[in-house]
Amino acid sequence: MSEGISALARPASPPVPKRKRTFAFGWVLHNVVWIWLVALVIIFGLFNEFFFTTSNLQNIMVQATVLGTIGLAVALPLLVAEIDLSLPANLGFSSAIGAMAYSGLGLAWPLAMLIGVAVATLIGFFNGLCITKLRMVSLIQTLSMMIILEGALLALTQGRTITNLPDGYVWIGQAAIGGWPVMPIIFVIALIGVSVLLRKTVLGRSIYAVGGNPIASGAAGIRVDRIKIITFTIAGFLAGVTGFLLASWQMAITSNQGSSYLLYAIAAPIIGGVSVFGGRGNVIGVLGGVLLLTVIQVGLAIISVPSFYVGMIGGFMIFIAVAIDAVRVRYFG
Repeated sequence: MSEGISALARPASPPVPKRKRTFAFGWVLHNVVWIWLVALVIIFGLFNEFFFTTSNLQNIMVQATVLGTIGLAVALPLLVAEIDLSLPANLGFSSAIGAMAYSGLGLAWPLAMLIGVAVATLIGFFNGLCITKLRMVSLIQTLSMMIILEGALLALTQGRTITNLPDGYVWIGQAAIGGWPVMPIIFVIALIGVSVLLRKTVLGRSIYAVGGNPIASGAAGIRVDRIKIITFTIAGFLAGVTGFLLASWQMAITSNQGSSYLLYAIAAPIIGGVSVFGGRGNVIGVLGGVLLLTVIQVGLAIISVPSFYVGMIGGFMIFIAVAIDAVRVRYFG
């Protein structure tokens, strides 16, 4: 009888505190891109052992360089609660300008490359001016700029592919040291540069502040319009660098250069945790999104999944990422 009483009196195991459950759920939401990435790497590796070879790893690194650099460019306007749809078109148009400065004007390839990057930077600056000073909606303004640049690229190339690029122009995309491609080094430099900008500078803190609450930022003395213009200008610069890298890697410039990157350039930072509401996100998240999408593209090709399914999967992942972002913002701020 006493044993029964003591058993009844014994306290039950304490439930898991709600705070711990909430913390675990929040951790999963904030790191879902890396969970997906690890899972997909394992799955693709099990389906085809070629996925883990050195040559495939190098292929992933090179593809991630182009997508990652333009993904960083897209992430910057998102951080100030804006969007720039023209960046992929900007990279194609600016690279064509650089190539024609070499072939048409006879300029040295480094100067021609710098002209292309400068044109992309000016386009970004112009977008920022239109959005801040003319109060144009960034979605519509940059959509119209995208259409303009795509048409301008088609007119410049006359529908042909530019292939007469100098050896120096394509070196960065073809060179290797110890069997490893050189081009990913540019992406690493861009990652470090943007990370330092966002985390260690007044401009970076202002970007987060403007994206989080532009009205409060203005009241605190931050020049909101100026921050947005600078952000779009830097994004344009990164698009110009991406255009050079893509042309160097492909050793050519097509009449639709860059257009295929629109979906994935937007998807990568959003999947990586850059909030569409502004003020949230970091470079590590963008890297995760870039690696995830690159692994999906390469992995699906290796296991012989038809290419037209890749776009559908990318769109589905954007939907999931935006839904996760909405939950993350609602419950965790």
